[in-house]
Amino acid sequence: MKNNLLLSLALVVALFSACNENSDPEIGGGGNEEEKPVFGTYLTGDFHQHTAYSDGTNPIKFVYSQAKKYDLDFSVNSEHGGAFGGDASEGDFEGECPRWSETTVFKGDANGRNMWRWQSIKDYSWLQTKAFGDANKDMIIMQGLEWNPAGHEHASTCIITGQFDGPDASRNADAMAQFEYMFDNNDKDQTGGNEYGWVKSSKAGHEKTMEAAAWLQANHRKTSWIVPAHPERQNKWSISDFRDLNDVAPDVFVAFESTPGHQASANRGGIGNSSSFKKSYTYGGTGIMAAQVGGLWDAMLSEGRNFWLVANSDFHKHVSKGADDFYPGEYQKTYVSVKEKTAQGIVDGLRSGNIFTVHGDLIDKLEFSIGSATMGQTYTAKTEKIKISIVVRDPETNNNNMYTSLTNPKLDHIDLIAGEMRSKITKGSAEYSIDNYDKTKVIARFDAVGGVTDANGIVSQKWTTREGGVKVIEYEVELTKDTYFRLRGTNHGLNKAGETDANGNPLVDTPTANNEAAAKVSFEDLWFYSNPIFVKKN
Repeated sequence: MKNNLLLSLALVVALFSACNENSDPEIGGGGNEEEKPVFGTYLTGDFHQHTAYSDGTNPIKFVYSQAKKYDLDFSVNSEHGGAFGGDASEGDFEGECPRWSETTVFKGDANGRNMWRWQSIKDYSWLQTKAFGDANKDMIIMQGLEWNPAGHEHASTCIITGQFDGPDASRNADAMAQFEYMFDNNDKDQTGGNEYGWVKSSKAGHEKTMEAAAWLQANHRKTSWIVPAHPERQNKWSISDFRDLNDVAPDVFVAFESTPGHQASANRGGIGNSSSFKKSYTYGGTGIMAAQVGGLWDAMLSEGRNFWLVANSDFHKHVSKGADDFYPGEYQKTYVSVKEKTAQGIVDGLRSGNIFTVHGDLIDKLEFSIGSATMGQTYTAKTEKIKISIVVRDPETNNNNMYTSLTNPKLDHIDLIAGEMRSKITKGSAEYSIDNYDKTKVIARFDAVGGVTDANGIVSQKWTTREGGVKVIEYEVELTKDTYFRLRGTNHGLNKAGETDANGNPLVDTPTANNEAAAKVSFEDLWFYSNPIFVKKN
């Protein structure tokens, strides 16, 4: 494969100018000159955090306020299904919340002083979610759920139906509450949904989870999502599960959280024991499903599946209080491209795949395109050579690091990863349970100097640096087969002791002594990941 670095000054100027705008409606690159990719407006957010309504310790208003403090555009309350005793509508902002009062009316089957999550969503959590959103119009605040899918571990789930529709008094999160009642494996209530006509699922295991996904696809296809949370933490998700669910709910089961929260845990991401997926730890803060080139994620993408990577905080309690977590937005951000700054725009953006994830504000801008396509899209090449365009901004301002002196980290390099595409694998075939793919590899690297050779013989290409921390790359690839392309970048060079190998791959995150040490490690070890662009030969 012949690779040439092509620089176009006119394109660079256009791209750089657009980098200083919040919205980039038509920024072009490569392929057909008459076609330009549409990047949209990127919003930052967090899909997964907890309050005292489940196993967090803070009131819900405090958690949302932290998301605002760390400049998130959207936040989703997505805590566990089941039954819990905390009243997160009250309490000290940074202390413990009270239990339900003696006068609280509990619905459904009695469970001591614990309230079924469907009721706390419907009657309590939603009201505080709505109130915070109404008082903070610059943010989009949604009511979700960390679902307990039968036969598996957790999944961040949301249904926005009803939350933003109609007159103010009629807005509700009833659909989210109904889903929890019907399908959450920890919700044992058999009667609470009767007055609303909700019918409890009678299925078990993976079959029940498939039923739940199919129900969302049928009833809330464009207003919901399922995102497996920290999928490597327990060995309860497999690629065959992902393929099953992506097939039955292709508009809903569209992403996974292989860049998990709990980044201040002594086991980074809370992952790493004999029961984890492949008995693995994280690699540069990302689980092995996404961090391994040619691993599970690449196996999914090789089939052309819409299955995207996101990152969340999974906030329960802050590291400053001796716990595992950073606040929402403090360390990780997911950037979602939207056509409109609404909840529906975010759901549509998540489905589109025009998303990238970032640790520690290593970058705050990414425009990645091939011809008229950007992340999550497919480009049909009319020539054998395609031009890959990348514009990235390494911010010159400090990040939120109060744990070490590395407050303005520098992007060291970007890897271009490519994988050959193949036909969709069908259930029952021998390949359906295989979770690796050896036709994916790093094909190019870009940095500030050029000429750096890795152990595989790849020689880095020098990017063009513009004002404001902007890096511009144009790279030509000879297309021999249908191929998808994705990016990763880091603040580390090659062969950095304890961080990267001689080919720039992240090394395993070994456990640290305590959470304070883990917080320092995380802010010294930063990565970003793009989602893929698919390219097909004409």
